[in-house]
Amino acid sequence: MLLHPGIKVNLGLDILRKRPDGYHDIETLFVPCDDFHDTLEIVPADEPSQLVFDWLRNHPAQASGSVPDAPVLRQEISADGKVMMSIFRQEGVHWDPMKDLCVKAYRLLEADFSLPAVKIALEKGSPVGAGLGGGSADAACALRAFNELFSLGLSDPDLAAYAARLGSDCPVFVYNRPMLGRGRGEVLTPCPMEDFFRRYYIKVYVPEGISVSTAQAYAGVTPAVPDTSLAQRLAEPVARWKDVLFNAFEPGIVRRYPQLADLKARIYADGALYAAMSGSGSAFFGVFERNQQ
Repeated sequence: MLLHPGIKVNLGLDILRKRPDGYHDIETLFVPCDDFHDTLEIVPADEPSQLVFDWLRNHPAQASGSVPDAPVLRQEISADGKVMMSIFRQEGVHWDPMKDLCVKAYRLLEADFSLPAVKIALEKGSPVGAGLGGGSADAACALRAFNELFSLGLSDPDLAAYAARLGSDCPVFVYNRPMLGRGRGEVLTPCPMEDFFRRYYIKVYVPEGISVSTAQAYAGVTPAVPDTSLAQRLAEPVARWKDVLFNAFEPGIVRRYPQLADLKARIYADGALYAAMSGSGSAFFGVFERNQQ
């Protein structure tokens, strides 16, 4: 099974309070978009991986180990032989394939179902450490693939419950439509945006050489409950969003990486009505009127 996990941006992100469990209560509007995507293939272990075959054929130099930095291709087989994980990324694969969220998704379902051995191949096209949720999208798509491949009979709410155990923004990718997120981000309410997308489009900007961890992002935040709800601020005209709609992570990350202020200014110079950082950063995005295309 071949899938193409996408990314998301956050329209507003309020960090309301620290919870007793160590997480934070947030409120945000998750908006999936397709500016970047990964390619994910999952097949039973006794079948060949077409994605791996095609990649090796098209990248012979990298496959031979001639790339000096982090390997562009990493492959691992789990100790029990149930999972073979292959990850390709032009910028290098800096993490253990057995710790990838796709493998964690397999193990999560394996604890409740008798899953056969699998091959998982992931070609990363989405940025890593940019606040766009590419890894969470991979995990959610993996859950959906396992459900369909092995006829587990799980509903979307069932899959979202599993996804929430993998990451706070994983559940939104099960539904893959705009959702207002509360709690850790896993409590979701549909938010239709057809009218918005008839008039506007979103463009993502990824700065080079800046990767932000969630821990870094939270270190620069003081939780606070805004005077008006996120829903009220989203109801304002888009031209007003730059005055009322904020990402609570953004000030701390921009202080750490001042060049991001220049990126935001460039987005406005490009004609955006609204620009903001996505998630914990470092990517930004702009909202543009369609008649400007």
